[in-house]
Amino acid sequence: MKNVLISGASIGGPALAHWLHRNGFRVTVVERHRGLRPGGQAVDVRGPALDVVERMGLGDRLRSMTTGMRGMSMVDEQGNEIYRSTEHTLSGGDLASPDVEVMRDDLARLLVDATEGVEYLFDDTITAIDGTRVTFERTAPRDFDLIVGADGLHSTVRRLVFGPEEDFLHHLGTNLAVFTAPNFLDLDHWQVFQQGEVLGGGIMSARANAECRVYMGFHGEVSFDHRDVEAQRRLLAEKFADAGWEWQTALKHMWEAPDFHFDAMAQIRMPSWSRDDVVLLGDAGYCGSPLSGQGTSMALVGAYVLAAELAAGVDGAFGRYEDALRPYVTANQEMALKNQANGGQPTEEFAAVVNSFQLP
Repeated sequence: MKNVLISGASIGGPALAHWLHRNGFRVTVVERHRGLRPGGQAVDVRGPALDVVERMGLGDRLRSMTTGMRGMSMVDEQGNEIYRSTEHTLSGGDLASPDVEVMRDDLARLLVDATEGVEYLFDDTITAIDGTRVTFERTAPRDFDLIVGADGLHSTVRRLVFGPEEDFLHHLGTNLAVFTAPNFLDLDHWQVFQQGEVLGGGIMSARANAECRVYMGFHGEVSFDHRDVEAQRRLLAEKFADAGWEWQTALKHMWEAPDFHFDAMAQIRMPSWSRDDVVLLGDAGYCGSPLSGQGTSMALVGAYVLAAELAAGVDGAFGRYEDALRPYVTANQEMALKNQANGGQPTEEFAAVVNSFQLP
């Protein structure tokens, strides 16, 4: 029985843990947070990723968690409505499509609940990897047959094994904060966006209108410590200090939000996703950025393909995984750049890219 360590308990990590455990592997997941990380944006499960969730037996539960958006409005800085739509939303796209939009933390909980029998090491992180010997911050060193980095844009596994982050990270010139707040606009399964030349974002209802998720972003590259949350709050407050619409109310709630998250919109581009007994999954290896609208789907599909290749035979599995997935990842990363050039809206080719991968 192969002993596998997965770093990261968000989307790709638990999905892979599910499939590996089902296929007879012994799986341990290490996660820096003390439990499942709360908050995050609304995410979309599309195309072959929906098939992955169905094959996990979680399709009905996933659909029961949908955000249930009825539509969206776009307003100017004074709050005057520019247009509204009941056919699409900025966060989820075409409302008539089979895509399922859920909150990121709801999906993470759903996937973790499907990993009974998997060992979790919360409030811990990897500090060194020497071959298959792994040293942790809290847990005693252990040996694993395989190590998977599913630990996001700022992957520790990638840094330890492949080199510094700046070798692979490509900033797309935009930064985004997401946090939970009371539903101070009294939105009813609705979202409102306000976008200027430099600043912008949106507010959408969540949890059956009991709360909302706030998105606040700005253009331009800035230097920040991705682990210094208070400094990130101060940066956002400075950028939006003179912003109109409802942004001053949003900033008041930002200081109290327990799930505040801020980061650059960026992609990870690597010549190879594996080295020796270590492999990368999802954002750690091929982040498409939120502009792709496909980060969650790529992680789910990647987890399924990687698990299938490992089950077929560990020797050569990483190479087969990359050969199968690379064209799909490349197409989605290129689509993110096209979406960005299109003002953040999906281009006409988006649906074709979403459905361009066929599950084995």
